[in-house]
Amino acid sequence: MIDTNVKGLLYVSRIISKGMVDRQSGHIINIGSIAGKSVYPNGNVYCATKHAVDALSRAMSQDLYRYNIKVSQVCPGLAETEFSKIRFKGDDQLAAAVYKGYVPLKPEDIADAVRYIIMAPSHVNISDLVIMPAAQASSTMVKKEI
Repeated sequence: MIDTNVKGLLYVSRIISKGMVDRQSGHIINIGSIAGKSVYPNGNVYCATKHAVDALSRAMSQDLYRYNIKVSQVCPGLAETEFSKIRFKGDDQLAAAVYKGYVPLKPEDIADAVRYIIMAPSHVNISDLVIMPAAQASSTMVKKEI
């Protein structure tokens, strides 16, 4: 998780931002998580990496704004992705149970949020966008129908 969520973001951002600085324009959009806004039990490393994404996004914005580079972050709540299968080591039943009783976000919902950020007028930067399913009030509060 640290390699992907933190180091991966750092390595890719360093390479891409160099060209943006040279052009004096660009837009970096990082995918964070509500786990980067608050912590929850048994989420130690994941929450730490997503808090790092949040801090890096804010710091990059401060470092890059003078070069006309926008930095945005999208922080999804519960989204139905392959993450649960990885988390439960390929156990499809356990992974499916995470989403039982409510409608989670879909990858398309996150893509729509990114599109919304990109389509904002040039003088607008949506620096931080939190998006959650309607059944979710916080990282630990989810209304599930039985």
